Amino acid sequence: MLLRHLATVGLIFTTATAFAAVGDLDELRDSGNKNEWRLQKNDNRHNIKVYVKNEDGQAVRSFKVEALLEAPVETLARIQFDVENFTRWYFATMEAKMLKKISDREYIFYMVHDAPIGTPDRDVILKVTIDPITKKKPYVGLKFTALPDYLPVRPPYVRMLAEDYTVKWIPQDNNTKTKLESEGFIHPGGIAPSWAVNFAQGKGPYANMMGLRRMLFLPQYNDPKAPIMFTIREE
Repeated sequence: MLLRHLATVGLIFTTATAFAAVGDLDELRDSGNKNEWRLQKNDNRHNIKVYVKNEDGQAVRSFKVEALLEAPVETLARIQFDVENFTRWYFATMEAKMLKKISDREYIFYMVHDAPIGTPDRDVILKVTIDPITKKKPYVGLKFTALPDYLPVRPPYVRMLAEDYTVKWIPQDNNTKTKLESEGFIHPGGIAPSWAVNFAQGKGPYANMMGLRRMLFLPQYNDPKAPIMFTIREE
């Protein structure tokens, strides 16, 4: 999810001009009240809000994102489970592939994240657990947990130790829209300045929501007859 946007704003670690390129220095450093969410991005036009939080004992900030998407949960599921096409919309993703379908509610996949020149690219293995909609629970829950030891390290990539987050898809307006809520954190592994990771962590969730919005309109994800690889509703 990781550091590609730092390169696009001309990040050069050894010069002070890199800081000026991204604007407010406080957004790059580990600043802000501990254990309190603060609004970092409020896009009213696209109904996206991104929050960040500095937590005790954590060098890297946690993130939270809320969005209202103009599509039913089934469309989001088809996009989310189409792992090989993450490179089309998921922040700074160079490679993505399904590794194992454990059951109709669990799977493991692999991603490689782009990083700026001079910084090793990162890879990550994630296990996803799906909690379907039921009569008593009107939303789909997804839990993403990093499995850094699942595969041998692939040099020159640096293995991420965490890209852990949860997602809720909450149907709205008779399932014509979906409220998305997500919260989590990353640990990039290796050596990376916390202020740089925090900057990317603040940009990644918003970029993901904008990418997801673009994918919503593709016909292969909107076809109500198209299969969904995993269970999102209990009968």
